[in-house]
Amino acid sequence: MKKIIFFILTAGSVCTYAQDISKERILDIVSTLASDEMKGRKFGTPENDKAAEYIAAEYKKNNLEYCYGDSYMIPFEYKGQKGYNVCGVKKGKSPESLAFSAHFDHIGTNQKEGDNIYNGADDDASGVATVIGLADYFKDKKTDFSMVFMAFNAEEIGLIGSKALADNQNLNPVFNNIRALFNFEMLATESQFGKNAVFMTGDEFSDFDELINANAANGLKVYPDPYQGQHLFYRSDNVNFVKKKIIAHSISTVDMNKATHYHGVNDDMSIVEADNLTNIINNFAKTIEKLNAGNFQPKYNDKVRYDF
Repeated sequence: MKKIIFFILTAGSVCTYAQDISKERILDIVSTLASDEMKGRKFGTPENDKAAEYIAAEYKKNNLEYCYGDSYMIPFEYKGQKGYNVCGVKKGKSPESLAFSAHFDHIGTNQKEGDNIYNGADDDASGVATVIGLADYFKDKKTDFSMVFMAFNAEEIGLIGSKALADNQNLNPVFNNIRALFNFEMLATESQFGKNAVFMTGDEFSDFDELINANAANGLKVYPDPYQGQHLFYRSDNVNFVKKKIIAHSISTVDMNKATHYHGVNDDMSIVEADNLTNIINNFAKTIEKLNAGNFQPKYNDKVRYDF
């Protein structure tokens, strides 16, 4: 009998663990996007298109539905150049949805000798790995909320891709049902608050972080933005959804006081703290799994601005 009980408990543990996204999977996503072959994923380059195609293929593996039309890749143009955002949907019990996003473009290369590729492992392959990791986690789960997974292009040249997507009226049926958007931006390094900890931009504008912390799994902690003077809330892709009055915040771990890799050629796989990144992704997944219409109704307060 003891052996049988042990087997059942062990099998249960394995099943629980099997739901987690592995470190190897996260490293594979980040390293693919941040590889030298991607040449820094600059908007308007073949490598940028290749990155969009890679993300779309990962969405297909997760059986996501198209946001509209017949492709995950949604084209837009900017200054005569064509690019793609990538968007997919997982239907839940409710049409109300949670959205998860990150930008996949970076700043390309320079003309110097030696290492001249801005690989963008942290900025923002780590964010894209978080979005795809969440899609992996929820692939076979029945969720209360529907889920929208977005990968934005052309962030580095002025939040252009997210604006094109937010302004695309074909997507209004999707966006009108978004209750909150989690925009993941630079999660590859440990935050100044320690492991398993992130900060959220614009925490003073809503109760989003309080509600996440109230349901947080395994000690995950969302801290207030320690860099409020830099107005990061209005400087990342979330802002184009704030303009639509959607609750939208960026979530990050980057320690701005130590981030010597920011927009540097040393933003490569060597700075990725894989254990912490994987842990954060899995704990966000478990936290999000607990959210429903009863315990998660974030609201803006009267401090937020929509006209900027």
